[in-house]
Amino acid sequence: MSANQNIAKLFIISGPSGVGKSTVISELMRLRDDLRFSISVTTRAKREKEIDGKDYFFISDEEFDNLIDNKLLLEHASYVGKRYGTPKTYVEDKLKEGYNIILDIEVQGAAQVKELKPEAISFFIMPPDDIELERRLRGRKTDSDEKIAQRLHQAKEECKLADQYDYVIINDNPIRAAKEIERIISKESKKMEED
Repeated sequence: MSANQNIAKLFIISGPSGVGKSTVISELMRLRDDLRFSISVTTRAKREKEIDGKDYFFISDEEFDNLIDNKLLLEHASYVGKRYGTPKTYVEDKLKEGYNIILDIEVQGAAQVKELKPEAISFFIMPPDDIELERRLRGRKTDSDEKIAQRLHQAKEECKLADQYDYVIINDNPIRAAKEIERIISKESKKMEED
């Protein structure tokens, strides 16, 4: 599948920290060559294996404020004390080029994007259960017990909003979850071709 300028679509993927969004998105990108991932900006510190400009654009609070002041973010939000946002130009340029765009954003940002772009299709990725989510967060070995407790509390709050999304996907297996999302993207793209 290659890019088609007339039917490019914005797809939002949200879910609690540790649910496996990055793994599912990587698998999804492997399944479709008409997808582009929107790289977010963040004020949080870079993790060991992350690459600036590939995983995120890591910026200062001052730079973040400048993006907001100049209306250069499609959405922005704070999460566990750090800020995240979606650069507007990248998304709009890729849609014009005919590529479907995947946004990996949290629930506040997803609501902002849906308000600006109601045609966007949204997915909420749920963990199989709380125990598995905690296991995944601890397995990262990047957070203190206190930070994990914050993330688990935040996850419970976010999961309450899953019914505001177009589709809810349980990530009990990232390959299966990615294939389920891919089927839905194909169905939505076909609908647009027929309209």
